[in-house]
Amino acid sequence: MKSGFVSIIGRPNTGKSTLLNSIVNAKLAITSDVAGTTRNTIEGIYNEPDTQIIFIDTPGIHKPKSKLGRILNRETYSVFRDIDVILFLVDASERVGKGDEFIIKALSNSNTPVILVINKIDKISDEELIYKINEYKDLFTFSDIVPVSALNDDNIDELIKVVKTYLTDNIRYYSSDHITNLDPKFMISELVREKVLRLTKDEVPHSVTCITTHYEVKKDIVEVYVDIIVDRDSLKKIIIGKGGSMLKEIGSEARRDIESMFDKKVYLELYCKTIPKWRNREALLKDLGFSKKVE
Repeated sequence: MKSGFVSIIGRPNTGKSTLLNSIVNAKLAITSDVAGTTRNTIEGIYNEPDTQIIFIDTPGIHKPKSKLGRILNRETYSVFRDIDVILFLVDASERVGKGDEFIIKALSNSNTPVILVINKIDKISDEELIYKINEYKDLFTFSDIVPVSALNDDNIDELIKVVKTYLTDNIRYYSSDHITNLDPKFMISELVREKVLRLTKDEVPHSVTCITTHYEVKKDIVEVYVDIIVDRDSLKKIIIGKGGSMLKEIGSEARRDIESMFDKKVYLELYCKTIPKWRNREALLKDLGFSKKVE
């Protein structure tokens, strides 16, 4: 039996959540084209008869512009510790930037092995991939380098094979039928937020969060109420839409995913609320579950 903990880190929008979902073959972390979609540390559990790997998806490391941003960075750095290996995920189609160099500098202070995972290789040629590998090798001594396409599940098996060589434990931390540590209320909130981001595209940025205020599993149906919180009335109008059309569409798409999650019918009520400057309000961030204390 081999087991261990693996942290997935990288700049925002490099595909960390897509990679986690691909590894465990389930939708645990929401995805979107909006950079920095992930806001919480999420565990995905990969199981084989003789192996258990706990993958930890983290918010993308970035220069924080608010208390929320500082919390997210702090959560990411916390999973540098007490793990067996770090997966540093980069976007093959993007140039090496200051954000990558910032992360590499942080990694240089860690004794944990680091695997460079070059994602989105479906977007580049073989020649470009070789150039990208050499470019990163000049910046840091990686323990291994694995190119993948998380979206297409390409080379994921090879990545898992490589990760196994770094596992140091020999116990099963979760039962073999567990694929995540996530609370259902959190997953519901995130599914709703994913639909908001996808359907409103660039109109609604990071100034939106969702919180499940009521969740009850009944015999034949799951009853759910979710608040969608924004910091400006103009964003509230976009989310509600003309005659409530956008809110209905968000609810319809979210309900389908929640029903798949529970394999039951779902009654879903959505409410959109404006709370000015919520990302910088310490007490509110705590209530929303982001942090016990903002530093």
